[in-house]
Amino acid sequence: MPDSAAPRRRALNPRQSELLAAVRQAGALTIEALAQRFGVTLQTVRRDVRELEQRGLLARYHGGVRTPVSTVENLGYRQRQTLNATAKEAIARAVARDVPPGCSLILNIGTTTEAVARALLQHRGLRVITNNLNVAAILADNPECEVIIAGGVVRARDRGIVGEVTIDFLRQFRVDIALIGISGIEADGTLRDYDVREVKAARTIIEHARQTWLCADHSKFGRPAMVEVGHVGELTRLYTDRAPPPPFDALLREADVACVVAEG
Repeated sequence: MPDSAAPRRRALNPRQSELLAAVRQAGALTIEALAQRFGVTLQTVRRDVRELEQRGLLARYHGGVRTPVSTVENLGYRQRQTLNATAKEAIARAVARDVPPGCSLILNIGTTTEAVARALLQHRGLRVITNNLNVAAILADNPECEVIIAGGVVRARDRGIVGEVTIDFLRQFRVDIALIGISGIEADGTLRDYDVREVKAARTIIEHARQTWLCADHSKFGRPAMVEVGHVGELTRLYTDRAPPPPFDALLREADVACVVAEG
């Protein structure tokens, strides 16, 4: 049998097994974090990751590694809640600093927009429209915020509201700022997500806002998903937790999109 088949047949060593388990539990980890966790060099981690990737057990992204990504199905909601939670909180704080009091907003479905909602709890005079029951429940605790909930079908897995009724409802409004999350940004600048019904709602939100602010942590760069939402050229601002890697940095400059890198 050719030697090239040997790596696929050889059992994982204990460190590789533990590394795989750690990434599966977290959803995604940086190469640096893995090196510190296991007390090995970056080169050793990269070598382990390369073998695990060849076996189809892990997928690499810029600066890190994650569980293999499907283009047709997102990670589970509970997993997304914990995945890059610290980065999402930093992004949310940066967004909240820039949201002026007394403005109108639309927040869409996603764990990052839920983090933004928590960061807006001290804001005054907001009028918020959302198709996310979690966002509505969070901001209902702010007596200085008026919350308007879209009608439609509630998805049990994440309490997002979708469907044609949702689209018709959202079309009634024209807000100052759309605060949106996304599942992936491809190398050509395409914004993508998984559920076509959710994408239709997101598309409507973008079209009915004077500005669109995208909240996306570093793992979203280069992440594939099946359905196109739009393009980075439609954004006013991008909030993220790390400087976008090539070619995304150039795409944002060309599209004149302000990029805000949140501090942890």
